[in-house]
Amino acid sequence: MTSVPNYLKACATGAAALLMSTTFSATASAQDFFSFLWGGDESHGGGRKTVSFSPQYKPGQVIVSFGDRRLYWIHKKGQAISYPIAVPREQSRWQGVTSVSLKRENPPWTPTPSMRAENPKLPSYVPGGHPLNPMGVRALYLGSSTYRIHGTDAPWTIGQAVSKGCIRMYNEDVLDLYPRVPTGTRVTVTWQRFKTEAGDFAQTDAEQRANAVAQRRARYESRARRYSRTRRAELN
Repeated sequence: MTSVPNYLKACATGAAALLMSTTFSATASAQDFFSFLWGGDESHGGGRKTVSFSPQYKPGQVIVSFGDRRLYWIHKKGQAISYPIAVPREQSRWQGVTSVSLKRENPPWTPTPSMRAENPKLPSYVPGGHPLNPMGVRALYLGSSTYRIHGTDAPWTIGQAVSKGCIRMYNEDVLDLYPRVPTGTRVTVTWQRFKTEAGDFAQTDAEQRANAVAQRRARYESRARRYSRTRRAELN
Protein backbone atom coordinates (compact mmCIF):
# COMPACT_ATOMS: atom_id res chain seq x y z
CA MET A 1 0.00 0.00 0.00
CA THR A 2 1.12 3.56 -0.66
CA SER A 3 2.62 5.06 2.50
CA VAL A 4 0.21 7.20 4.47
CA PRO A 5 1.45 9.95 6.80
CA ASN A 6 0.67 9.38 10.49
CA TYR A 7 -1.17 12.66 10.81
CA LEU A 8 -3.68 11.43 8.26
CA LYS A 9 -4.32 8.15 10.03
CA ALA A 10 -7.48 9.18 11.83
CA CYS A 11 -10.90 7.92 10.82
CA ALA A 12 -13.56 9.55 12.90
CA THR A 13 -13.99 13.27 12.77
CA GLY A 14 -12.25 15.39 15.41
CA ALA A 15 -15.57 17.08 15.98
CA ALA A 16 -17.15 13.80 16.99
CA ALA A 17 -14.24 13.15 19.32
CA LEU A 18 -14.48 16.54 20.97
CA LEU A 19 -18.17 16.08 21.58
CA MET A 20 -17.51 12.85 23.48
CA SER A 21 -15.79 14.89 26.20
CA THR A 22 -18.37 17.64 26.41
CA THR A 23 -22.15 17.98 26.66
CA PHE A 24 -24.54 19.40 24.12
CA SER A 25 -26.10 22.71 25.12
CA ALA A 26 -29.88 22.59 24.99
CA THR A 27 -29.89 26.11 23.61
CA ALA A 28 -27.70 25.28 20.59
CA SER A 29 -29.55 24.67 17.35
CA ALA A 30 -29.71 21.11 16.05
CA GLN A 31 -28.25 22.25 12.74
CA ASP A 32 -25.21 23.82 14.43
CA PHE A 33 -24.77 20.71 16.57
CA PHE A 34 -24.73 18.27 13.67
CA SER A 35 -22.59 20.49 11.47
CA PHE A 36 -20.06 20.57 14.31
CA LEU A 37 -20.26 16.84 14.91
CA TRP A 38 -20.08 15.53 11.37
CA GLY A 39 -19.66 18.31 8.83
CA GLY A 40 -21.79 18.33 5.73
CA ASP A 41 -25.32 19.46 5.07
CA GLU A 42 -28.50 18.06 3.51
CA SER A 43 -26.96 17.31 0.10
CA HIS A 44 -26.61 13.71 -1.03
CA GLY A 45 -24.64 11.78 -3.61
CA GLY A 46 -27.34 9.81 -5.40
CA GLY A 47 -28.37 6.22 -4.87
CA ARG A 48 -26.94 2.73 -5.29
CA LYS A 49 -27.11 1.39 -8.83
CA THR A 50 -25.49 -0.94 -11.34
CA VAL A 51 -23.29 0.82 -13.91
CA SER A 52 -21.01 0.00 -16.82
CA PHE A 53 -17.35 0.12 -15.79
CA SER A 54 -13.83 -0.19 -17.16
CA PRO A 55 -13.16 -3.85 -18.09
CA GLN A 56 -9.53 -3.58 -16.91
CA TYR A 57 -10.65 -4.34 -13.34
CA LYS A 58 -11.28 -7.93 -12.29
CA PRO A 59 -14.57 -9.01 -10.68
CA GLY A 60 -14.57 -8.81 -6.90
CA GLN A 61 -12.32 -5.76 -6.62
CA VAL A 62 -13.33 -2.54 -4.88
CA ILE A 63 -12.53 0.80 -6.51
CA VAL A 64 -12.97 3.92 -4.39
CA SER A 65 -13.07 7.07 -6.51
CA PHE A 66 -12.72 10.20 -4.40
CA GLY A 67 -13.10 12.15 -7.64
CA ASP A 68 -16.50 10.59 -8.39
CA ARG A 69 -17.42 10.35 -4.68
CA ARG A 70 -18.47 6.79 -5.41
CA LEU A 71 -17.36 3.29 -4.37
CA TYR A 72 -17.50 0.67 -7.11
CA TRP A 73 -17.68 -3.06 -6.42
CA ILE A 74 -16.85 -4.91 -9.63
CA HIS A 75 -19.84 -7.18 -10.12
CA LYS A 76 -18.58 -8.78 -13.33
CA LYS A 77 -16.24 -7.76 -16.12
CA GLY A 78 -17.35 -4.38 -17.43
CA GLN A 79 -20.00 -3.89 -14.74
CA ALA A 80 -20.03 -2.58 -11.17
CA ILE A 81 -22.39 -1.75 -8.34
CA SER A 82 -21.93 1.95 -7.61
CA TYR A 83 -22.44 3.33 -4.09
CA PRO A 84 -22.38 7.02 -3.04
CA ILE A 85 -19.80 7.83 -0.38
CA ALA A 86 -18.47 10.67 1.76
CA VAL A 87 -14.79 11.35 1.04
CA PRO A 88 -11.87 13.03 2.85
CA ARG A 89 -11.54 16.76 3.17
CA GLU A 90 -8.84 18.42 1.07
CA GLN A 91 -6.26 18.35 3.87
CA SER A 92 -6.85 14.62 4.46
CA ARG A 93 -6.50 13.37 0.89
CA TRP A 94 -4.71 10.10 0.19
CA GLN A 95 -4.68 7.32 -2.39
CA GLY A 96 -3.14 3.90 -2.94
CA VAL A 97 -3.76 0.18 -3.35
CA THR A 98 -4.52 -1.88 -0.27
CA SER A 99 -6.76 -4.75 0.82
CA VAL A 100 -9.47 -5.54 3.34
CA SER A 101 -7.60 -6.77 6.42
CA LEU A 102 -10.51 -7.10 8.87
CA LYS A 103 -14.31 -6.93 8.95
CA ARG A 104 -16.37 -5.88 11.98
CA GLU A 105 -20.08 -5.75 12.74
CA ASN A 106 -21.11 -2.81 14.94
CA PRO A 107 -17.47 -1.73 15.17
CA PRO A 108 -16.13 0.11 18.21
CA TRP A 109 -14.18 3.34 17.86
CA THR A 110 -10.79 3.96 19.46
CA PRO A 111 -9.38 7.49 19.02
CA THR A 112 -5.79 7.43 17.80
CA PRO A 113 -2.92 8.31 20.16
CA SER A 114 -2.34 11.53 18.25
CA MET A 115 -5.96 12.54 18.77
CA ARG A 116 -5.77 11.81 22.50
CA ALA A 117 -2.48 13.70 22.76
CA GLU A 118 -4.18 16.69 21.20
CA ASN A 119 -7.22 16.36 23.46
CA PRO A 120 -6.50 14.32 26.65
CA LYS A 121 -10.20 14.44 27.60
CA LEU A 122 -11.17 12.11 24.78
CA PRO A 123 -12.48 8.67 25.76
CA SER A 124 -10.07 5.85 25.14
CA TYR A 125 -12.79 3.63 23.67
CA VAL A 126 -16.36 3.93 22.41
CA PRO A 127 -18.32 0.67 22.03
CA GLY A 128 -20.22 -0.22 18.90
CA GLY A 129 -23.83 0.90 18.89
CA HIS A 130 -23.21 3.87 21.19
CA PRO A 131 -25.21 6.92 19.99
CA LEU A 132 -22.02 8.94 19.49
CA ASN A 133 -19.99 6.20 17.81
CA PRO A 134 -19.22 7.48 14.28
CA MET A 135 -18.58 4.05 12.72
CA GLY A 136 -22.10 2.94 11.77
CA VAL A 137 -23.20 -0.70 11.57
CA ARG A 138 -20.30 -2.30 9.63
CA ALA A 139 -16.63 -1.57 8.92
CA LEU A 140 -14.06 -2.90 6.45
CA TYR A 141 -10.53 -2.16 7.72
CA LEU A 142 -7.96 -1.22 5.08
CA GLY A 143 -4.51 -2.78 5.36
CA SER A 144 -2.51 -1.79 8.45
CA SER A 145 -3.80 1.79 8.44
CA THR A 146 -6.60 3.17 10.59
CA TYR A 147 -8.65 3.96 7.49
CA ARG A 148 -11.90 2.13 7.04
CA ILE A 149 -14.88 1.80 4.75
CA HIS A 150 -17.75 2.11 7.20
CA GLY A 151 -21.36 3.07 7.67
CA THR A 152 -22.60 6.27 9.26
CA ASP A 153 -25.48 7.53 11.37
CA ALA A 154 -25.00 10.89 9.66
CA PRO A 155 -26.40 10.11 6.19
CA TRP A 156 -26.63 13.80 5.31
CA THR A 157 -22.83 13.80 4.85
CA ILE A 158 -22.85 11.27 2.02
CA GLY A 159 -21.67 12.79 -1.26
CA GLN A 160 -19.49 15.36 0.49
CA ALA A 161 -15.83 15.89 1.41
CA VAL A 162 -15.95 15.81 5.22
CA SER A 163 -13.92 12.90 6.66
CA LYS A 164 -10.35 12.64 7.98
CA GLY A 165 -9.51 9.82 5.60
CA CYS A 166 -12.17 7.16 5.94
CA ILE A 167 -14.84 6.27 3.39
CA ARG A 168 -18.38 6.68 4.72
CA MET A 169 -21.40 4.90 3.27
CA TYR A 170 -25.09 4.86 4.02
CA ASN A 171 -25.69 2.14 6.62
CA GLU A 172 -27.98 0.29 4.21
CA ASP A 173 -25.27 0.40 1.54
CA VAL A 174 -22.47 -0.89 3.77
CA LEU A 175 -24.85 -3.68 4.81
CA ASP A 176 -25.25 -4.52 1.12
CA LEU A 177 -21.50 -4.37 0.41
CA TYR A 178 -20.29 -6.17 3.53
CA PRO A 179 -21.18 -9.78 2.58
CA ARG A 180 -19.87 -9.26 -0.96
CA VAL A 181 -16.33 -8.37 0.15
CA PRO A 182 -14.25 -11.05 1.87
CA THR A 183 -11.06 -10.37 3.81
CA GLY A 184 -8.18 -9.99 1.39
CA THR A 185 -10.20 -8.15 -1.26
CA ARG A 186 -8.08 -5.73 -3.30
CA VAL A 187 -9.09 -2.09 -2.77
CA THR A 188 -7.89 0.70 -5.07
CA VAL A 189 -8.33 4.21 -3.70
CA THR A 190 -7.87 6.93 -6.30
CA TRP A 191 -8.80 10.46 -7.29
CA GLN A 192 -9.30 9.24 -10.86
CA ARG A 193 -12.78 9.76 -12.27
CA PHE A 194 -14.48 6.97 -14.19
CA LYS A 195 -16.78 7.21 -17.17
CA THR A 196 -19.82 5.07 -16.44
CA GLU A 197 -23.32 5.00 -17.80
CA ALA A 198 -25.25 8.22 -18.44
CA GLY A 199 -27.14 9.50 -15.42
CA ASP A 200 -24.64 8.01 -12.96
CA PHE A 201 -25.25 10.79 -10.44
CA ALA A 202 -29.03 11.02 -10.90
CA GLN A 203 -31.00 10.88 -7.66
CA THR A 204 -33.07 7.71 -7.42
CA ASP A 205 -36.17 7.45 -5.29
CA ALA A 206 -35.37 10.94 -4.02
CA GLU A 207 -38.48 11.47 -1.93
CA GLN A 208 -38.28 8.06 -0.25
CA ARG A 209 -34.58 8.50 0.54
CA ALA A 210 -35.10 12.05 1.84
CA ASN A 211 -37.83 10.84 4.21
CA ALA A 212 -35.65 7.98 5.46
CA VAL A 213 -32.71 10.33 6.03
CA ALA A 214 -34.90 12.77 7.96
CA GLN A 215 -36.16 9.97 10.20
CA ARG A 216 -32.66 8.65 10.90
CA ARG A 217 -31.39 12.13 11.67
CA ALA A 218 -34.26 12.72 14.12
CA ARG A 219 -33.53 9.42 15.88
CA TYR A 220 -29.80 10.22 16.07
CA GLU A 221 -30.49 13.67 17.48
CA SER A 222 -32.80 12.17 20.09
CA ARG A 223 -30.16 9.64 21.20
CA ALA A 224 -27.48 12.33 21.37
CA ARG A 225 -29.69 14.62 23.45
CA ARG A 226 -30.49 11.81 25.91
CA TYR A 227 -26.78 11.06 26.25
CA SER A 228 -26.05 14.71 26.88
CA ARG A 229 -28.72 15.05 29.56
CA THR A 230 -27.53 12.03 31.53
CA ARG A 231 -23.85 13.12 31.32
CA ARG A 232 -22.77 9.53 31.63
CA ALA A 233 -19.08 8.98 32.38
CA GLU A 234 -18.62 5.33 31.48
CA LEU A 235 -16.59 6.21 28.37
CA ASN A 236 -13.99 8.33 30.16
